[in-house]
Amino acid sequence: MHANRLLRIISVSILLLGTAAQAQDAVPQDKTRPRIGLVLSGGGARGLAHVGVLKVLERERIPVDLITGTSMGAIIGGLYASGMNAEQLERELIQLSWGDVFASRVDRQNLSQRRKEEDFEFSAVLEFGMRDGEFRAPQGTLSSRGLETLLRRFTLPVRKIRSFDALPTPFRAVSTDLETGEQQVIGEGDLALAMRSSMSVPGVFAPLEWEGRILGDGGLVNNLPLDIARGMGAQRLIAVNVGTPIGGRESLGSLLGVTAQMINILTEQNVKRSLATLSDGDVLIKPQLGKLSSSDFERGVDFVKLGEQAAEAALPQLRAYAVDEAGYQRWREARKGSQLDKPVLVEVRMEGSDIAQPQRFAEQLESKPGERFDLAKAERDTRFLASSGDFERVDYHVAQREVGDTLVFSMEDKSWGPNYFRVGLDLSTDLSGDSSFNLRISHNRHWLTPGGTEWRNQLTLGQTPRIYSELYHPLGVKLGTSRDWFVSGWGKVERRQLNLYDDAGNGRARFLRTGATLGVDLGQPWGKWGEVRLGVVHETWRLRPSLLTIDLPLDELKRDASETALRLKAVVDQLDFANFPQRGYRYTLEALYGRQVNKEHTSGSFARLELQATGVQSWGRHTLNLHLRGLVAREPEDSIQGPYSLGGFQQLSGYKQGQLIGPALLFGRASYYMRLKDTPVLTRGFFVGGSLEAGNTWENHRQMSLKGLRWASSLFLGTDTTVGPLYVGLGYAPKAGSAIYLFIGRP
Repeated sequence: MHANRLLRIISVSILLLGTAAQAQDAVPQDKTRPRIGLVLSGGGARGLAHVGVLKVLERERIPVDLITGTSMGAIIGGLYASGMNAEQLERELIQLSWGDVFASRVDRQNLSQRRKEEDFEFSAVLEFGMRDGEFRAPQGTLSSRGLETLLRRFTLPVRKIRSFDALPTPFRAVSTDLETGEQQVIGEGDLALAMRSSMSVPGVFAPLEWEGRILGDGGLVNNLPLDIARGMGAQRLIAVNVGTPIGGRESLGSLLGVTAQMINILTEQNVKRSLATLSDGDVLIKPQLGKLSSSDFERGVDFVKLGEQAAEAALPQLRAYAVDEAGYQRWREARKGSQLDKPVLVEVRMEGSDIAQPQRFAEQLESKPGERFDLAKAERDTRFLASSGDFERVDYHVAQREVGDTLVFSMEDKSWGPNYFRVGLDLSTDLSGDSSFNLRISHNRHWLTPGGTEWRNQLTLGQTPRIYSELYHPLGVKLGTSRDWFVSGWGKVERRQLNLYDDAGNGRARFLRTGATLGVDLGQPWGKWGEVRLGVVHETWRLRPSLLTIDLPLDELKRDASETALRLKAVVDQLDFANFPQRGYRYTLEALYGRQVNKEHTSGSFARLELQATGVQSWGRHTLNLHLRGLVAREPEDSIQGPYSLGGFQQLSGYKQGQLIGPALLFGRASYYMRLKDTPVLTRGFFVGGSLEAGNTWENHRQMSLKGLRWASSLFLGTDTTVGPLYVGLGYAPKAGSAIYLFIGRP
């Protein structure tokens, strides 16, 4: 009995010793050196200096046993902890177009035609909304969608790891609970979201909801989390502080400057408390970043270099923790990252939306059940779902569900929807007395029904008052290239001023034209390319003279008429920007055929055809924009529909607006503009350029000829602002003279 028990004890002891030996071999431990914790502070773009520090640590064979980080420090630290090395980090982060990563707008080419038309008429920058009876604005000025997609791509190899202690290097990210003001240390869950939540800079990125908490930037409470590293078992700390110092009085000249100063004050206070806890064995690295700011992401090469220089200056202290080549290789082998697997997707799901019905777009996704996961397809699908304009966040991850590997698209409805408002401004003057002003407001109500019904309204106040309303209803429950049809009912009432000129450009008469239009369309969207509509339109209008310098009876100039027609309209739009585009094309075709009835109840048939084409190509900062327009209208002789006109800035510059009228029109314009390097606040940048224009109008399409074209040109300085494009220009036409323009809005 005793012998048997002794044999069992010996066997168990041998087994335990063997298991311990295997564990030692799997994770080499050098008990002769202290456990090193790397602590990386937040600082926006300044955090790219962390990459330079990591390069020096690797070059000098200084192993890191655990990492803690805040904000940008959490992103660099989390990526390094996932298995990426310093060389990979430098290569991937330096080559990024950070402007695209933080872009609030989805690439315009990927929008549906409805969203493109809104973008064509109103700037997408100034959008606010209404929910639960109160007006709301976006919670951040930049979108985090590109950043989340980037982090998701880099962390896919460790997507199955839930505990951050099981990462190649143990890791913690620090965020702030915005409801309690307390520190939130994240050590498990989704690594990509943990890093993103730590970098929720107030007023820049919207806060992130994490397990029932609303999380903001960790820099508010602990920008240099030394205590967290010690709590993880670090015996010696390497702390890298890249935080933005408090600015002087000159930084307080704007709301953004004051907000940034308040954040910097809070951050610096908690950093000072952290620095006071450093011991003699710890190493503090503080790169000398000078005037480089937290938003200078395009200076990545400089940040990395300065980080290297700061780490090299600290080498006398750092080398105390270096190991020999064999020990360092064991450390590197132990933290090798996982290889990205490509599981077969059992299911593709869309979750998180309470208002929109994203499952309607399922058939338009490239990612399909039964296929292997494809990173590029998942990222394109993310951009496609974001292009609907309904979501503040769209993210994806591959989850292990009961049914198997599932691609999950997580969406968060815009907190300021589903009623969206935009504001636009039209202001023009030729500095010779002809001026106009219009304030434009749009309202869009998305998802009136689960099928995706939308209600669009536009109101214009000023010289050209206008009310427009459209009810748009998709006919398909699920969207696809063959079943994606819609019906649209729309109407508008507008009033505008018409001027008649003599050949010298002198005003001879002024009229007020009031019209009302109703239309019903059956249409089909062509995905991101455009749409086609076929419908019936009925319009009534009246014309009344308001000023005459010619001797004509007023009664003969009063006109009332109406028309009913079939209308075909097709649009293909792939411009990258509605204003100052830099690449792409746009084509429109509109054809009408019907009958007109005047006030004497006499009628006649009419037909109109209008074509427009725009093509844009850029070479660096230089852009060539070509535009063509042609119109032919066959109408009764007493028709007052139209007028179809040319004149004004970039519509034959130098001529009065609407100076040339006629039912046959031909116009072409070649524009060149160069984007300047300076990018002022609330704009895309300044553009300087010029245009060469040719066109004319005729009384009959048979008279149209290239020999009859009139020539004009312009020089301009422009910028794309939050309320529309702004131009300051000079126009000249040989047969009309010159004019100076100040223009806000679309020419």
